[in-house]
Amino acid sequence: MWGAAGVLAGGWLQAGTAGATALPAPVARPAVLWGDVTIPPGRDGIVEAGGVTGPVLGSGSTLTLTAPAGTRVTGVPLDTPGYRGAVAADGRTAVYTAASAERPWRDGAFPFVVAVPADAVPGTRLGGCVLRLADAGGAVRASGGCQVTVGLAEPTLARPESGVPLEGRPAIAGRAHPGAQITVSDQDGGEVCTDTTGSDGLWVCTPARALPEGPNRLQATATLNGVSASSEQIQITVAP
Repeated sequence: MWGAAGVLAGGWLQAGTAGATALPAPVARPAVLWGDVTIPPGRDGIVEAGGVTGPVLGSGSTLTLTAPAGTRVTGVPLDTPGYRGAVAADGRTAVYTAASAERPWRDGAFPFVVAVPADAVPGTRLGGCVLRLADAGGAVRASGGCQVTVGLAEPTLARPESGVPLEGRPAIAGRAHPGAQITVSDQDGGEVCTDTTGSDGLWVCTPARALPEGPNRLQATATLNGVSASSEQIQITVAP
């Protein structure tokens, strides 16, 4: 399942004019394509190239993505007439080819599915991503790259069970990426308890102060190397 999506945006940069003095006609310069996306280890995410403006490149022009180091391109899911997508056998590159001169690249976004390996370290920024827009003759008309950051998978809350009446200081436990700092919050965003996930992926903590009686919600947030992810909220009731 695709876990994340980033948008790559570029614009054609042109020289301008100033004052009343006549200057040479503006000269089109290559666009700089750029964007970022965060994908957890072992997940796929969608990187989208879009926002490119300028001359219509016509049929046979191409938009190519070279995958960041350690990742693979696994799909080109654009479902729009006028473009053909293909992924290289080794997953290092993927390309969209314009099949119609009437459809300029500035229309819509162009998604590439990128897979991050399961052993990638959260918080790491993967380099080596390259984007290239070329005309039918192969001349590069826009170029740039994307930044893929390894994120965190969402932590889980296994205990307490939702809907079961609880005592004021219940044991709260779940799973998360090893080494992640876990913070459990209540429905008002107040800190309930904290722990650090063990090498087995397990964490457990107990509230320092008793939770108030009545209905409440709990949510766990995992943080590691500057990236974070939150669990789904669970409904709880603290018995009087």
